[in-house]
Amino acid sequence: MKIAKRLSSMLFAATLVATMAGCASTATKEGTGEFIDDTVITAKVKASIFNDPTLKASEINVETFKGDVQLSGFVADPADATKAADVARGVKGVVSVKNDVRVK
Repeated sequence: MKIAKRLSSMLFAATLVATMAGCASTATKEGTGEFIDDTVITAKVKASIFNDPTLKASEINVETFKGDVQLSGFVADPADATKAADVARGVKGVVSVKNDVRVK
């Protein structure tokens, strides 16, 4: 009787631990809140780049993962690539910027 009770307690504890581990986000996947935050950051960076009057950048793509922003695409002037990265760094919530923008 004691063995059955102890075994069922251990089984319950193991199930609980496995369930909790399955709910944790991993380094390569985002939780729902992180995904929404990254979506907002992406939208703000895109809007900031688009609304900057000195920046002629219609072919810049923005992706965000856990606050790390990656810029890619093409610009006509090397100064525009640098300016796009500077604008992205100025957006609240941006942790880092990887600038993969190329000059045509």
